[in-house]
Amino acid sequence: MDIDAVHLNFSPQSLNTLNWVIAIIMFGVALDIHWRDFQAVLSKPRAPVIGLLCQFVLLPAMACGLTILLQLQPSIALGVLLVAACPGGNFSNFLTHFSGGNTALSVTMSSISTLASIIMTPLNIGFWGQVNPQTAPLLKSISIAPLDVLSTVFTILILPLALGMVVHYRWPKIANMLKKPLQMLSLLFLGIVIVLALKNNFTYFLNYIGLAAGVVFIVNSAALALGYGMARAAKLDSRDAQAVSFEVGIQNAGFGLILIFNFFDGLGGMALITAWWGIWHLISGLILAIWWRRRQHNAKATLVTEAI
Repeated sequence: MDIDAVHLNFSPQSLNTLNWVIAIIMFGVALDIHWRDFQAVLSKPRAPVIGLLCQFVLLPAMACGLTILLQLQPSIALGVLLVAACPGGNFSNFLTHFSGGNTALSVTMSSISTLASIIMTPLNIGFWGQVNPQTAPLLKSISIAPLDVLSTVFTILILPLALGMVVHYRWPKIANMLKKPLQMLSLLFLGIVIVLALKNNFTYFLNYIGLAAGVVFIVNSAALALGYGMARAAKLDSRDAQAVSFEVGIQNAGFGLILIFNFFDGLGGMALITAWWGIWHLISGLILAIWWRRRQHNAKATLVTEAI
């Protein structure tokens, strides 16, 4: 069966669960955010501007170019474009911290990209979906109400983000107590939801996973390299560049799945790419974070040895 004709099964109950999980994840991320983080951006805006330029302009353009170059099937290509249009995933904050990157910058970029996604995500999907001649007919055949997309983004991303920041500001002790267990639990729940989606559609995933794995590997690797390369070209230090790299390469795949099952009728190629991205970027991100962490430790050990 052609992947473009496949529509995956995802019950309304599972979709509601996924909505709640994404909202809880965003609330947990916001417990780490303070209004002064945005003030820091205004005082030194170069790093987040580079990150957001990569996130919402260069990455979607690059993803569109790769879908045309690789001559991907329409639903697969549209899945790549949708993932590229999503805001950064909150796992980027953990990876940045673990690798020794600039965590404050990572959290700030995640917050701003989430806010910007209310406009930029549907705009990028619509624009780049029309640019690719393979996806344009498919996109036209799907009815997407912009206000419904905006409402979904606001409900599961913007509102929880605002509530979390209020809790951080008004009740900082409660925020500190909740943030780590809440973030770990929400990531666990997200993993369970993705696994259930795979289980309920195992035959489709088994048949097409080879195609998805290759495409996701190429685009995700290019995204991580784009973020780091652009940051270094802009003369940002390595810690800032690590934060930008993770922000560009780690996407909010859970949010992407919500859009697919709400507005694209569970289109198989799109869901396959997005679900596998949600798994693969955790693996690629951890590998890169471990490598950067070890490199920093080796550099420090060398400095200590030279000092002795």
